[in-house]
Formats: sequence, C-alpha cells, structure tokens
Amino acid sequence: KHTRLNPSHLISLAGRRLYADPHQALAHDIIRRLNEEEDSPLRGDIKILGVGRGRVSQASLADEMGDLFSNIEKIGGTNRFKEFEQNGKRFFLNYFKAIQSLFPKAWAGRKYSIKTGAALRAFIRVSPDVMARSKELKNDPFDHFGIREAIKPWGERIGEGRFETDGEWRKKLAGGTRGTVELLARELRDGMKAP
Repeated sequence: KHTRLNPSHLISLAGRRLYADPHQALAHDIIRRLNEEEDSPLRGDIKILGVGRGRVSQASLADEMGDLFSNIEKIGGTNRFKEFEQNGKRFFLNYFKAIQSLFPKAWAGRKYSIKTGAALRAFIRVSPDVMARSKELKNDPFDHFGIREAIKPWGERIGEGRFETDGEWRKKLAGGTRGTVELLARELRDGMKAP
C-alpha cells in the first residue's frame, strides 16, 4: 500500500544505514546530536521523525546541511569534506552555543523567531563564512572562541530585535521561507564584514 511519508521520517530512516549518500548521513548525525546532546542549545527543539516538542522540522535542516556539504566538497574537494565530516558535529554545537550567547534574550524568548526553521537554515547557510573567519582569527575553523569572535559583530549590526516575531522579523518576511532564509543569510554575511 502506498502512503505519503513525512519528509522528516525519510531523513531519520535514512541515517547512516539506508543512504549511501555521505552528506545525508552526516546531516542526520549532526541534527540528532544537536537535538539530543545535554549541552546543545537546540536540545529537544527539532522534530525528529515528525514528532517531539520541537518547532523545527528535521527535513528542512537536513536539506540545508546537504546543500552545504555538497558545496564544501565541490569547492574544497574530498579532503575538505572529510575534515568537515570529522569536525562538523563539534562545529555546529559550538556555533549554536555562540549564537545563543550572542542573542540570549531572543534565544530564550517566546516572542522571537530565532529558533524557527527559516532562521536556523540561514545560520547554516552562512556557516562557511563563519568557519573562514574563525580560521583567520584562531587558525581553527571549528574553534568555539574563533566562532564566537567571528559572529560577534552580529550583536551590534543585526541585534536581537531582528528576530522579534511581531517586529522586524515580520516586516522582513520575503515571499515565503526560501526568500526569508536568503534575506537573513545575506544580512548575516554582511554583518560579519568589516565596516
């Protein structure tokens, strides 16, 4: 009998066992770690298999990460992807901890959209820029302190108000999720550049 499956189910079922695609497998591992790790800022916030108290779909994050890993491999080659395979979980855990500490009020507040699928996808999309800046600052693209320093300008240039659901977030919705993700990613990229 054919039934439609929730995309999150496919991602979870895929994992390392069913998909030969290393990008999907790595995305699955990272998302599970972000959702399950005791010290993860996203603990319990991601709907795994379409269930859980989380507000964010696992499938949308996995798609964004899959694109990211594909680009890392295209631009940096197989060795660069292997390096990311080794350090990706550490990077994303450090990255979201740094975002949480930079925007504590927005991260904890219910009236903010910082932990929505669109915002998280934008953060994932600009992660290569964050890694490059961290490498410049601390000679390690995955270093917690390097990541924190790399995104520090966002505190001043972007600010927590950008994520206020009934404020700037709503004003800057750009024709659906894809447009909103792209607009925020562009703002985040610009916010890291030297003035």
